[in-house]
Amino acid sequence: MSSFGGRVVKMVQKIIDVAGSSPASFAKAADNAVATAAETVRNLKWARVSELEMELDGKKVKSYRVTVRIYFDVER
Repeated sequence: MSSFGGRVVKMVQKIIDVAGSSPASFAKAADNAVATAAETVRNLKWARVSELEMELDGKKVKSYRVTVRIYFDVER
């Protein structure tokens, strides 16, 4: 429970980890992860990038990959 505007608010959230990738950037990989999760999960509230990875091809970055922890409200 938390206090908001002088009233007590009960909040329950579920947390999922989603991986996204992109050949362009970490930011685009994170956008892809959130956009894909939003196709099947409602009430997304927060997201936190928990891991950053790069697929390499010699000296070059081939793709960017992130693991995003997404928080969403549990419906009652």
